[in-house]
Amino acid sequence: MLQNIRDNSQGWIAKTIIGVIVALMALTGFDAIFKATTNSNEAAKVNGENISQNELSQAVDMQRRQLMQQLGKDFDASLLDEKMLRDSALKGLIDRKLLLQGAHDAKFAFSEAALDQVILQTPEFQVDGKFSPERFDQVIRQLGYSRMQFRQMLAQEMLIGQLRAGLAGSGFVTDAQVLAFARLEKQTRDFATLNIKADPASVKLTDDEVKAYYDQHAKEFMTPDQVVIDYLELKKASFFDQVSVKDEDLQAAYQKEIANLSEQRRAAHILIEVNDKVTEAQAKAKIEEIQARLAKGESFEALAKEFSQDPGSANNGGDLGYAGPGVYDPEFEKALYALKKDQVSAPVRTDFGLHLIKLLGVEAPEVPTFASLKDKLTRELKTQQVEQRFVEATKQLEDASFEASDLAQPAQDLKLTVHTSAPFGREGGEGIAANRAVVTAAFSPEVLNEGANSTAIELDPETVVVLRAKEHRKPEQLPLESVAGPIRAQLTKEHASAAAKTRADELIASLRDGKVALDKPVDGQGWKATQAATRNQEGIDPAVLQALFRMPKPESKDKPTFTSVTLPDGSLMVVRLNGVNEAAAPTDEEKAEYRRYLASRVGQQDFAAYRKQLESQAEIKRF
Repeated sequence: MLQNIRDNSQGWIAKTIIGVIVALMALTGFDAIFKATTNSNEAAKVNGENISQNELSQAVDMQRRQLMQQLGKDFDASLLDEKMLRDSALKGLIDRKLLLQGAHDAKFAFSEAALDQVILQTPEFQVDGKFSPERFDQVIRQLGYSRMQFRQMLAQEMLIGQLRAGLAGSGFVTDAQVLAFARLEKQTRDFATLNIKADPASVKLTDDEVKAYYDQHAKEFMTPDQVVIDYLELKKASFFDQVSVKDEDLQAAYQKEIANLSEQRRAAHILIEVNDKVTEAQAKAKIEEIQARLAKGESFEALAKEFSQDPGSANNGGDLGYAGPGVYDPEFEKALYALKKDQVSAPVRTDFGLHLIKLLGVEAPEVPTFASLKDKLTRELKTQQVEQRFVEATKQLEDASFEASDLAQPAQDLKLTVHTSAPFGREGGEGIAANRAVVTAAFSPEVLNEGANSTAIELDPETVVVLRAKEHRKPEQLPLESVAGPIRAQLTKEHASAAAKTRADELIASLRDGKVALDKPVDGQGWKATQAATRNQEGIDPAVLQALFRMPKPESKDKPTFTSVTLPDGSLMVVRLNGVNEAAAPTDEEKAEYRRYLASRVGQQDFAAYRKQLESQAEIKRF
């Protein structure tokens, strides 16, 4: 338990700000709640601020996806209660809006630089330990974000994280609370268990019972809500064969490319800083002393090692290596480019102090041939044209789709092919249906109910699609014969478990009354005893442990207490608590760990109370 406390108490604020933002967003799709929207239909209003129907629809989709991930891909999403999902999603949106308003009122803020640092330091956006713009774009694109939308969402998360840290970080506990918790936490228990097996083979089900269950749970046996879409796909790559590059444009691009090449100069310098401790006059005197020693023939390299106050180059004799224009301070660069090889400059003043600069070498730029750059320049010039054509075609596709009653005319105008998807539900599917933006558009009221074409949807920077619903397969009742098998299996398990529960209750009653001896085998099965079990005892079912530590302390050794626990397979575990062992007083280190853990819990409770207070004082309208 102590290790669990350490894990839960150390760095939880950072985990909240970064872990929740990145891991949940990258893996569970938390983005759907915060996606920007232009839909004016209101789902709720919180202190005058709107929550749109589109936001709510996206939040419901997000919750559905999370449940599908937890329950497995074979789970039938049509069994989910849509009203329950909607109510839960709307509550989450309202809570979030209240917290953002609370953070704003409390004047929490952060810099754009802090936001950048969170993004740069997030492992999911890194390749080989370094931030990768390509990886960043790939991850947020899979979540359905643009860069601006992602930054907006992350900014909101950081504000809420600051608010949570400010409230939760103020929790504290007394010494008495720490000692009481330690006493309970370190307590151990002596117990014994006896397994009452469920016997499915003894259960006899009639067809009428199966039919009755089917009729009573009709809503659970429905086909999923699915849609089939037609769509047009516009790919940027298709335009490369439609554009050409003129020879004169290639020559102009080549001349521009080589014009940017410049010679590289290898400089060395000796720096004497001017700061609060060293005046300009003192620095100048030191420079003059160095100049005098140079005039006597001493080595520039040796003097740099002795006097230069640039820690990055002093040990190398002041050598700064080769660099081109724009690298150094303008005054430094001006002096460097006025020198001849092995010449030393007069003192040069920069913001850092006074420099003596020596030119160690010059490298003329290596000018590539036109032939070596032709393919590269051709790609670059074509890419510019293709980018423009793609933007224009995307706009044309969107306009044509908006005006058309189907996709045939836009397909003809842009010489595209109408594709048809396989059926997919609200949880998505394969191919184009794996994109959340596509699923959201396909099940939007405009597309699904009103028969409109969607707006242009960016699948990735290279691909845009427009879609329309071709077929809406509404949920239908599954026939009894197709679900009779699973119903029979479920009922058989329930009946067998109920019979085992009855047997367990009868046994416990007999044990309490003394009709059955405590240590005698039952139905040929002996009790399995465990001594001094802790709350995290290995090898014991967690449900059994949880029930064990909730049981009341026995009155005496010959009067144990009993309970039963239903196991996943339907069998029952009878638990006999023989004794409770109090622990020794905690060490100072343990008390410190318990204090941090309890303070964290108190802080979280304070934060929850603050959220309730915000809700009680807010003006909330649900539509």
